[in-house]
Amino acid sequence: MKDSGMSSQRGFTLIEMMIAVIIIGILAAIAVPAYQDYVRKARRADALDSLMYIQNLQEKWRANHPTYGALDEIGFGDDHISVDGYYSLAVSGASATGFVVTATGLGPQASDTGCTSITLTVSAANPRGVKAPASCWNN
Repeated sequence: MKDSGMSSQRGFTLIEMMIAVIIIGILAAIAVPAYQDYVRKARRADALDSLMYIQNLQEKWRANHPTYGALDEIGFGDDHISVDGYYSLAVSGASATGFVVTATGLGPQASDTGCTSITLTVSAANPRGVKAPASCWNN
């Protein structure tokens, strides 16, 4: 064996490992919030689908009754929760000419900034409904 007085090392130094950890941390700090925002936007489809479904049920109900109805009357169900469970649903202002249906975020959707509460307001002047906030309807 020949000893040249210099040893060859294999592997990473502590500095190299710390740099790698810092880079991974920075990437995670950017990626995780962006992913969570994307998931919240995707879950809005649960509210939009439920609001449109309730509008359909309301129109069926109104065809046979003098006014629009409450969620229980129109056959939506007892729990008043959206299909995927991310929103609670409520109907207000049901009259002969219109109603307002509101989807309010539950759990992680309660932190969906600007879209915690999504509404559809149907009236004689707007039979297709006024959708608010508009940014929540235009994913």
